Amino acid sequence: MNATGVALALFIGVLLPLQALINASLGRQTFGPVFASLASFAVGTLVLLAWWLLTRPVFVPAAFAKVPWWAWTGGVIGAVLVASTTVLVPRLGAASLICLVVAGQLAGSMVLDHFGVLHARQPVDAVRVVGLLLVVAGALLVVKPWQPAGG
Repeated sequence: MNATGVALALFIGVLLPLQALINASLGRQTFGPVFASLASFAVGTLVLLAWWLLTRPVFVPAAFAKVPWWAWTGGVIGAVLVASTTVLVPRLGAASLICLVVAGQLAGSMVLDHFGVLHARQPVDAVRVVGLLLVVAGALLVVKPWQPAGG
């Protein structure tokens, strides 16, 4: 496993709750969580456009004809994720939100890997199931759903 890739993934993990908190703050100070999510995507789009242009891409419009319809749905998923985290972080807190998101991501990833959805199949084994159960247990310990809110 590439150490640089692992470090980058961990760094991104640190930034995700910060993004949710920043967006929630922007929503409180402006026109609500959906506007804050829109602003986040607009700024992100400008950053990605600049990055893409700086890498001197070759733009071939005919390539669009080869792309299946579902390949464009990642943006919908991203919008739902950003808007949902913007709405939920003030209600759940950053740690609870991220723990629940990570547990959901891991469970979903294991199903997608097992069935080889859009990539090579990687069957679920007992060790991965134990890892998932440990993540779910950790999320429960952070979220503490058995305690009343604010307790």
